[in-house]
Amino acid sequence: MCGIIGIVGRDDVASLLLEGLKRLEYRGYDSSGVATLVGGEIERRRAEGKIVNLERRLTEAPLGGTIGIGHTRWATHGGPTENNAHPHATRRVAVVHNGIIENYQTLVAELTAKGHVFTTDTDTEVVVHLVTDLLNQGLDPVEASRRAFRRLEGAFALALLFAGEEDLMIGTRRGTPLAVGYGEGTMYLASDAFAMAPFTNRLAYLEDGDWAVLTHSGAVIRDAEDAVVERKIHTSNVSAALIGKAGHRHFMLKEIFEQPQVLGDTINAFISATTGAVTLPPLPFDPAQVSRLTIVACGTAYYAGMVAKYWFEKVARVPVEIDVGSEFRYRDTPFAPGGVALFVSQSGETLDTLEALRHAKRAGQHIISIVNVPESTIARESDLVLYTLAGPEIGVASTKAFTTQLTVMACLTIAFARARGTITAEREAALTAALREVPAQAVSVLQHDDRLQSLAGHVAECAHALYLGRGTAFPIAMEGALKLKEISYIHAEGYAAGEMKHGPISLIDDGMPVIALAPSDELFEKMQSNVQEVAARSGRLILFSDAEGLKRLEGKARWTVELPKTDPFVAPILYSVPMQLLAYHTAVAKGTDVDQPRNLAKSVTVE
Repeated sequence: MCGIIGIVGRDDVASLLLEGLKRLEYRGYDSSGVATLVGGEIERRRAEGKIVNLERRLTEAPLGGTIGIGHTRWATHGGPTENNAHPHATRRVAVVHNGIIENYQTLVAELTAKGHVFTTDTDTEVVVHLVTDLLNQGLDPVEASRRAFRRLEGAFALALLFAGEEDLMIGTRRGTPLAVGYGEGTMYLASDAFAMAPFTNRLAYLEDGDWAVLTHSGAVIRDAEDAVVERKIHTSNVSAALIGKAGHRHFMLKEIFEQPQVLGDTINAFISATTGAVTLPPLPFDPAQVSRLTIVACGTAYYAGMVAKYWFEKVARVPVEIDVGSEFRYRDTPFAPGGVALFVSQSGETLDTLEALRHAKRAGQHIISIVNVPESTIARESDLVLYTLAGPEIGVASTKAFTTQLTVMACLTIAFARARGTITAEREAALTAALREVPAQAVSVLQHDDRLQSLAGHVAECAHALYLGRGTAFPIAMEGALKLKEISYIHAEGYAAGEMKHGPISLIDDGMPVIALAPSDELFEKMQSNVQEVAARSGRLILFSDAEGLKRLEGKARWTVELPKTDPFVAPILYSVPMQLLAYHTAVAKGTDVDQPRNLAKSVTVE
């Protein structure tokens, strides 16, 4: 969520900090700021809203200094105001923070009793007062930081800057990512490799509980027990170029239109071009012996996991439990000995998913992860990593990451089914052939862009919408509703179509858009009845189906969109694309901030 950048440099760093912050915009934020040392004193520039406001502030009041920290904030404690924006500072120390200090109220009470005065609504401010209190007791910055870190509870990443210390920066992480970057006479701290890419491609990822002392000459890293440790320095392959929109109005639209390419890349990574068979890295377990698969994810990735539940149970005959990361570990779920748990996250840093992974790992489960970021915490802590090849996804609302997650899980399902003997060679070949056709079929779906833009005008004038689907189309209906909510701020719900009679049907009238996903599969006849129920109540029905389905439902829908006829196994991948376009064009029609919708963050690194 929040983004951190810190530089111990030789030249003025304000402009470099600003560049790093621009590269962290994709994470989501509502204010930003930087702090540097000028003549040994801490000076700050902060601004509410977009980074352009901070950039304007720095133009009006330039900031010198060769050492500094920067931050993009996503508000948790306290509103998104300039006063609550990071860095927070006393006369002696400044801090930027990603995460939540859970015991801040106890610490505030303790420090207030000592005479400290708090001026913001944030939990973060307690860090600078705690460190300052220890400095006032005569401790040096390193020892003061060490003792302060021991007092803090919660999940956090911190970077600290000290008045009078031109060659010292201290960072730590607990549950929230932080990396150290190694340059030539310059050192960096940042939330991810993308922020440091213009400056260095050599970085080390701090492990949970690590804290690092940075100077021009390098970094000394200590673990949670304060022992000096070596963390492997990786060579990052993250591009130093800022990602552009390639002529599109928004990153989201660009990323929707990139799907044929990235789906093809992902499919080619898992399906042999010569044999047509699914090829995976060596599995740390025998799929034939798996008695239950546990899938855990959050948000859009959770809906991808819901589709996979249908696939694994029907095709590979593996019982599947699926849960959201924020609930999973608190249910104290009993695990099967030697079981398998699958974790799905675009960023690989989703904290709820990461903590659920650690919970399963402690219970002796084999850990598979599906992530889009190779150098992420979830990837590093998994037994087996299956990468989506979506490339950087900047829009907060996930599009290409979602469809590539589906693609990877489809391939994993086929591999499980083959190992378990639940499909014939002929059926395996048919499924992989269907997957290989998806990129070309996605191109044909994207050709409905103008049509969907027209339909979006009808949705944009409404306050509510209902999405319906059966089978694997049910999770896609939920994902379609989520997309509409995320970026257009229209209340929308996705339902299993058979559940409509158990409540939602009472909402349907001539003012309610009902988006029905109805591929002509084995559940089509059931779905046909649900569509007729909507039509009988004058719902503003938008029907998505193939030519066969549209013919059988002719005259029932107010508007229709014809999608390619495909194997039902891959239909959820294709039906996701028009849901994305419909949400996108609705948001544009309403004039919302499509790429950075209010209150949302790309990478959710707090619980």
